[in-house]
Amino acid sequence: MRRRALLAIAGTATLWLSMATPVLAQAGATRIDIDGIGAISAPLQVVLLLTLLSFIPAILMTMTAFTRIVIVFHFLRQALGTQEAPSNQILIGLALFLTVFVMAPVGEQINQAAVQPALRNELTVTQALERGTPPLRGFMLKQTRETDLALFVELGKVARPQTPESLPMRVVVPAFILSEIKTGFQMGFYLFVPFLLIDLVVSTTLLSMGMLQLPPAMISLPFKIMLFVMIDGWNLLVSSLVRSFL
Repeated sequence: MRRRALLAIAGTATLWLSMATPVLAQAGATRIDIDGIGAISAPLQVVLLLTLLSFIPAILMTMTAFTRIVIVFHFLRQALGTQEAPSNQILIGLALFLTVFVMAPVGEQINQAAVQPALRNELTVTQALERGTPPLRGFMLKQTRETDLALFVELGKVARPQTPESLPMRVVVPAFILSEIKTGFQMGFYLFVPFLLIDLVVSTTLLSMGMLQLPPAMISLPFKIMLFVMIDGWNLLVSSLVRSFL
């Protein structure tokens, strides 16, 4: 059975290559000149495009509001003690849409300054990248602590700039990530405090009543959920997260 499966896969791959070879050969006849790269064939452009697309998740997680939002959601679920509710898929989906909402103004600036002119062939690829970087750099610098910037300026042996806007992205990006992690942990700590108090009250009450065999988490969980629902916790949390980026 395993041998048959391997033969089927090999046959499928051979058939695909035999069908794709004429197409690639025809596409290879078309060579496009890209600024800063030179003339490359269409198949190589497809490979480069797919390679760049593989970096999109890393860019999303490290250069946007996604990091802070996900960290806070994780701390919230740990503080509530609801295990897998809400599920990871729901939290990641909500974090993605909140990230799009927060980054919409930055995306609009990049679109107007770089994407649209490049689509109209008014800018080269290099010029579009140069014009699209300042809005994203400005967003990250607004959320980055000066101590973190100073740390990576020192580690990278970068000359001290006149203004933060002149810092290279190799300094801004790690400093931004470090600041986002710190901010996410700070917000998570403030989320933990009220739920921790409920756990302490329940544990003390059960201990004084002699109910040592009853898990405190089983009793405190309904109270924590009730408190979170009564104060409209999701509304407050999302509002605080979005406002923290403004």
